Amino acid sequence: MVTFAQYFKRSTTYRVWTALGKDCAEFLTTIGQIAQLGIRLIKRIFIDGISRKELTAQCDRFGISSLPITLSIVGMTSIIVASQVANEMVKQGGAHFIGLLMTILIVREVGAVMSGFALTSMIGSSLASELATMRVTEQIDAIDVLGVDSVGYLFIPRVLSGIIMTPLVVIVASAFGVILGGIAANTFSGLSYRAYYTSAWLGLYMKDLWVSILKSATFGGTIALISCSCGYYASGGAKGVGLATTKAVVWSFIAIVIWDMVFATLFFF
Repeated sequence: MVTFAQYFKRSTTYRVWTALGKDCAEFLTTIGQIAQLGIRLIKRIFIDGISRKELTAQCDRFGISSLPITLSIVGMTSIIVASQVANEMVKQGGAHFIGLLMTILIVREVGAVMSGFALTSMIGSSLASELATMRVTEQIDAIDVLGVDSVGYLFIPRVLSGIIMTPLVVIVASAFGVILGGIAANTFSGLSYRAYYTSAWLGLYMKDLWVSILKSATFGGTIALISCSCGYYASGGAKGVGLATTKAVVWSFIAIVIWDMVFATLFFF
């Protein structure tokens, strides 16, 4: 005779709640690991210093290598938004506010968030898979055996490059998005370039630029720290490398959205 407990354990409800509990436990574990490595990273910066050669190499990776895909994503997003907004605003008599709307949208949100997503997809996944491969092939263990702190050696240049280069990438991508937004507005609604770029500066303040820079630096450091942490704690061979890369991308996306909400609440509400 099947008891209620046995029947319940076979049910879909039980499996869903079990999976949810497992995901929550994994989330808390990941947060703890990232926080632990972050504190250890800060300590190692003061103890070990910064390798300029390695930092330069990682900055090139974070900035120059990621620029094409970042410009593509931010630019296409700007074109899509401008093509849908411009016609309606012209019909409603708001043609002279199209540039203002697009500039504020791109500087405050689209430039930083879409660049963060692009960097996560290209650079974050690369960092996670790189460190995960080093972990499963015992290269990180070898670094520790040699007496070198693996967190300081591997994390410092990667995290700092994310903090330094992401604001620069976001500035270039945002400017590119504003320009393409003007082209799209002219193409789809006939709005003159002069009207677009004249209105672009009406509601843009230095506060918007500084918040965007601070937000993008936070995004870059978070992406690098999460990706390196997921790769650092990988296990289980090739499957573990794949899981670490997937986890790094997913948690980085979630972190970007959470940080974006925090910045919007602190500075714009």
